[in-house]
Amino acid sequence: MLDVHSIRVAYGAAVALWDVSLHVEQGELLCVVGPNSAGKTTLINAIAGLNRISAGSMSFAGDDISRLPAHRFCPSGIALVPEGRRLFTDMTVRENLELGSYVAGAKKARADSLTRVCDLFPALVPKLNQPAGSLSGGQQQMVAIGRALMAQPRLLLLDEPSLGLAPSIVLDMFQVIKDIHAQGVAVLLVEQNVSMALKVAQRAAVLEEGRIVASGTPQELLSQPELRRAYLGLDAGQTATH
Repeated sequence: MLDVHSIRVAYGAAVALWDVSLHVEQGELLCVVGPNSAGKTTLINAIAGLNRISAGSMSFAGDDISRLPAHRFCPSGIALVPEGRRLFTDMTVRENLELGSYVAGAKKARADSLTRVCDLFPALVPKLNQPAGSLSGGQQQMVAIGRALMAQPRLLLLDEPSLGLAPSIVLDMFQVIKDIHAQGVAVLLVEQNVSMALKVAQRAAVLEEGRIVASGTPQELLSQPELRRAYLGLDAGQTATH
């Protein structure tokens, strides 16, 4: 479904991604993990059209999206849940959610999509008419994910969805990610919580200093002690199995 081939992204003279390649199959859940400043957000923003690539190519569902204008990525079937949520805090929860449904094809299904989001996040139902800024961090993350789902994406991009959340909320959040994936949506998850990410992912890639240094199933990555220590932040006594 998504094919990223040898892309390069730079901020002026500073190169953030070097020759990065990855693919996401239809209905697959791929996670990208790695240390701070590895280039994970740069990568996911490039796939969302927010960072322009200076070399390489990207295709989605057989169409070349390498030079596609940023506003065309969402209508093509790619939706991003950005790091930090980026809600309109003075607008109501309902209004924030409905903003995700203005792309072609999604507006006519707005009511059904809203029902689906409320089924995924029942805690939002009594909050629909409240300002998004009045919600807890976990509830705001629910709104951010729900807004992306309102666009009816075929590929959902999640950038650090557990950032700043309490451990109990993190567990709930990853269960929702599993539920979304079970409904047939392909998911590309960028996450610093390596243990949780590897529990839900079917495949994983490790990003370090702008390069993919390893990829495979979670079991394959976890079977390599040097990867566990150097890139996954796990010692010999920690596990991240399904």
